[in-house]
Amino acid sequence: MTPRLKPLLLSLAAAGVLAALLAVSVTSTVRAADDKKPAAAKAALTVTVTQLQPASLPTLLAANGSIAPWQEAIVGTEANGLRLADVKVNVGDVVKRGQVLATFASDTIHADLAQTRAAVAEAEATAAEAAANAQRARDLQPTGALSAQQTTQYLTAERTAQARLEAQRAAAKVQQLRLQQTQVLAPDNGVISSRSATVGAVLPAGQELFRLIRGGRLEWRAEVPSSEIGPLKPGMAVRVLPASGEPVTGKLRIVAPTVDAQTRNGIVYVDLPGGSSTAKAGMFARGEFEIGSQQGMTLPQSAVLLREGFSYVLRVGADNKVTLVKVKVGQRVGDRIQILGGVQPADRVVATGGGFLGDGDTVHVVDALPVPAAASAAATASR
Repeated sequence: MTPRLKPLLLSLAAAGVLAALLAVSVTSTVRAADDKKPAAAKAALTVTVTQLQPASLPTLLAANGSIAPWQEAIVGTEANGLRLADVKVNVGDVVKRGQVLATFASDTIHADLAQTRAAVAEAEATAAEAAANAQRARDLQPTGALSAQQTTQYLTAERTAQARLEAQRAAAKVQQLRLQQTQVLAPDNGVISSRSATVGAVLPAGQELFRLIRGGRLEWRAEVPSSEIGPLKPGMAVRVLPASGEPVTGKLRIVAPTVDAQTRNGIVYVDLPGGSSTAKAGMFARGEFEIGSQQGMTLPQSAVLLREGFSYVLRVGADNKVTLVKVKVGQRVGDRIQILGGVQPADRVVATGGGFLGDGDTVHVVDALPVPAAASAAATASR
């Protein structure tokens, strides 16, 4: 190799090494730039969305009151000073008119009745003898065989004997009634609500033994402010929610003709359906009267979340990210709930599955079908 060629080769080798180092540096820079690019956000959940829909909502008047028997009969004893021998019913038993509820010992009554019947027989014999004597006096009166005074005595004795006979018969009827009163009978069909009868007790006349809910009928007595009592009319359907939590549908029977001067509330009487296992006499209940209807905006109840005592919905933005929005809710009609504020009609809201999402999550959206007007009307009618 000539002295001139050696420096040239060294220069070419150095240039190649420099080019290789430059290529490695560029490649590393490109890869670092690619690593710094943000990754595409992944959808957390596939959801359906919905929007506010108009619906016809009932105008409700809320009230509180107590459940009470429609009429409560007090069953007492008419017999005086007799021993209670047997009690045949207990609280909660359903009874029919004329059914025997309790019996008193009747030995004394039977003895008195036998004595009175003997007195009746004696009076009948005396009356027969007096009648025969009076008849003979009448027959002899034209002949003058008897004086006028004797004839009058025979006729008076006849009337006296007849009066005594009637008195003895009346006494026998009294004893017969006392015997019937040894059986305490139900005055009407109904349910035994109270029992104070105790076997072996000797009771005076008029002592209460049982209380009976006539016909088993109950009513809700609601207190309504006088300023709101005007729209209430007999025959209206009323939704009553007893303390047990199971609602029943009653019918407004009558509005009280007067208002309490102290509270300015009027009593409204609502008949409750028979056979209800949730409504009990004495129970507190609240209820709602449907006095009209109004238009409102609603969402499915599944779209409204309850968190920390407040209502929220998940609003879906244009970038498919959800935002937790607090809303004000109204009444519930079927499976819809009235929205009074917080979202606009154009806002898209997560319809179902919002409980699995958090504020700021990205979702894959599938639009839900709008609620038909017929379905909204059917939900209102079912109310």
